[in-house]
Amino acid sequence: MDKLIPRKRITLNDIAKLSGVSKTTVSMILNGQGSKFRIKPETREKVEQIAKNTGYRANTYAKALKLNRTNIVGLVVPDLTNYGFASKAKTLERLCRESGLQLVIACSDDNPQQEKLAIESLLDRQIDVLVTAPTHQDPKYYTAIRKQTPVIQLDRYVPELDLCYAITDDEEYIAQLVARISQQFQLTEYFYLGGQLSLSPSQSRLRGFRQGLHYANLVEQVGWVNHQDYQPDSGYQMLAEITQRLGRLPQAIFTASYTLLEGVLRYLTEHQQMDKLIRRELHLATFDDHDLLNALPFHIHSIGQDHEAIAQQVFAMIRQSLQGKQPQSVKIACHTHWRG
Repeated sequence: MDKLIPRKRITLNDIAKLSGVSKTTVSMILNGQGSKFRIKPETREKVEQIAKNTGYRANTYAKALKLNRTNIVGLVVPDLTNYGFASKAKTLERLCRESGLQLVIACSDDNPQQEKLAIESLLDRQIDVLVTAPTHQDPKYYTAIRKQTPVIQLDRYVPELDLCYAITDDEEYIAQLVARISQQFQLTEYFYLGGQLSLSPSQSRLRGFRQGLHYANLVEQVGWVNHQDYQPDSGYQMLAEITQRLGRLPQAIFTASYTLLEGVLRYLTEHQQMDKLIRRELHLATFDDHDLLNALPFHIHSIGQDHEAIAQQVFAMIRQSLQGKQPQSVKIACHTHWRG
């Protein structure tokens, strides 16, 4: 097997030798300052053509060191297969790109150690701003990062940490939906399936659920509230355990995320229980929304986040951080989708 020989990176010196001009002249031309310094058009054209033919690419790290800015924004999300995070990331990437910024995305898998590794990797790339959906509750870690790089919290926030965040104002919307379902269908029980309770959205969504029970004069019973993580398998497993405990399906379930709802629907499908939804013997509601819910032959009510508005707010925070300003935290309103 032939031994691979590393290709030599083309430098400004190489282009200067090939074009017969100084390195300074080449630098000015390739930085778009040729006309400003009155360099002849034919010289500019010659240098630009040589740079193109040789595949020259500017050393972004050297340029960043000179300007003290890379124009790179780091984003760490728990799961890019999660519709909500994917939607926010897509909008944020577009906004950054249109403003001359590059968004670099990493996943934490909702694992604190993995999040830390992802953040360290982004910091090694000299990012200008870090946006993260925090997975652990250690304020000291994020405070240490902020000393060098601005930090913005997305969808979640760490209590007792003076860092800006953009989150969904979900609590009262959940309460009203849970109460409406409970009262309209005269429920005597209501089960809750949630993710990691240590996370701020888990806590606010549970508060909303319990407030909804209060509005409907339903007294919470032992076993109604269940928590694991936000993966579909957890939704499946929690419903399996509830059904085994009751000897039947519950009257109603609220899932704290669309991913947990996926697990619930898979359980119902595999156990041939989907007819319970059609006959309204089981009532489902979820936090997060997807257009697919509009196409189902049964009704699943939902609380939809405004992903576009959240991404817009985070981008505004990024701009403010790049200007050396301290952004203010924001809460974005939800939308209730009542079906049927």
